[in-house]
Amino acid sequence: MGGYNGMAVLVGVVLLLKTGQCDPSCRGTDGQPGVLGAPGRHGYPGEKGAKGEPAVMDGGPVDDGVLKMLKGEPGNRGPPGVMGPPGFRGHLGIAGEPGADGRPGPEGKSIVHGGQLSPQQGRSAFSVIRTDNSYPHVNQVVTFQSAVVNTLQDFNIATGHFVCRVPGVYYFTFHSVAKASVCLRISSNALMDKLGFCDYNRNSDQVLSGGVVLTLTAGQKVWLESFKDNQRDAETRDTNEKRIIFNGFLLF
Repeated sequence: MGGYNGMAVLVGVVLLLKTGQCDPSCRGTDGQPGVLGAPGRHGYPGEKGAKGEPAVMDGGPVDDGVLKMLKGEPGNRGPPGVMGPPGFRGHLGIAGEPGADGRPGPEGKSIVHGGQLSPQQGRSAFSVIRTDNSYPHVNQVVTFQSAVVNTLQDFNIATGHFVCRVPGVYYFTFHSVAKASVCLRISSNALMDKLGFCDYNRNSDQVLSGGVVLTLTAGQKVWLESFKDNQRDAETRDTNEKRIIFNGFLLF
């Protein structure tokens, strides 16, 4: 009995499906789009691709030699720039340690070679004094009584002449003090003219000075001599105390 009831229900459903189909005019409305799903997991890395084709130029493939030719050559070195301003002077450093002693110099040589003096090593200088109270004889060489300095014995006190043995430039000067008018001049065979100096008495000690620079060669002479100018005859016979100093030395 129960079997019959089930069969009857199945037949009824089939009939309902057949009779429930509608024509196109009874179509329902479209549904809304669904929501996007969540992103999926990253996939595995793909395999390495194959090597690409060589680059090509308009006229064909690129040659390595052509690429090298396309690179420019290094240029020449440019001129130096303008020098900058000098920097500031640094602070003075501390004194360094004393250096080691140098080696001994060569042995010195004598200044005399066969009677001749070496111009590089000769040192000529003299200073002589006349203490005679008589008036120096006019137009004659003044002689002296003592020598303070006469390094190479170039000055002859007895004759009053300085004889050059070391050629060079010399300086000569004299000073005199007397109560009479005195005129003295420096003379030399190296001078074209004689240099005269005079001082006239004013009833007191008169001081007279003169000097000259001369270039001398070996053998030339220099001396001091008295001459007459405006002195009175009585003055040339004066016997009061007088002093005359004559000096000379090599400059270079």
